[in-house]
Amino acid sequence: MPDLVSPVVPAGRLRNQPQPTFAVGDLTVRPWQPSDAAAVADAYTDRAIQQWHARSMTPGEAALWLASWADRWRAETGAGWAVTLQDTLVGRVGFTRISLRDGQAEVAYWTVPAARGRNVAARSVRAISAWVFQSVGLNRLELNHSTLNTASCRVAHKAGFRYEGTKRRQLLHQDGWHDMHLHARLADDELGF
Repeated sequence: MPDLVSPVVPAGRLRNQPQPTFAVGDLTVRPWQPSDAAAVADAYTDRAIQQWHARSMTPGEAALWLASWADRWRAETGAGWAVTLQDTLVGRVGFTRISLRDGQAEVAYWTVPAARGRNVAARSVRAISAWVFQSVGLNRLELNHSTLNTASCRVAHKAGFRYEGTKRRQLLHQDGWHDMHLHARLADDELGF
């Protein structure tokens, strides 16, 4: 009988390696740096980012948020990357929740208005998904978005995440409770694009 309490992925799989940087066509997906704080605070002035991520950010809050990602990497509970184009921040991608024990993570992303419609989010999500499946050994990735966020639904499909259902009134946004679509991708899913 298998040992049901042993982790799917052994502890240390993240913290014992440097956080990777990815070249994704013309994009660079790299770990956050303290110098990104002003660009992050500026990104959070966008109404769409505020709406779908249910927050805004001051420069001080952005600095704390950026610092938290290194801590989460060491704790193996999350991972965040800046998405840049010619050294300019155009987006964010990462895992807001990682469970090595369960072999799962939850994907999150945003793009600045000037980068929308160029597959920045989908390409970045595909890159970190391939890495976490191959190098870390996770089994399942989930992606949740408001049912009203049709752009995120397109990103999910383009990144190979299948629609699995709707979670009713699952997340509080600035305008009230939103139903959320649940999409998921498994390590052995065919991408089909």
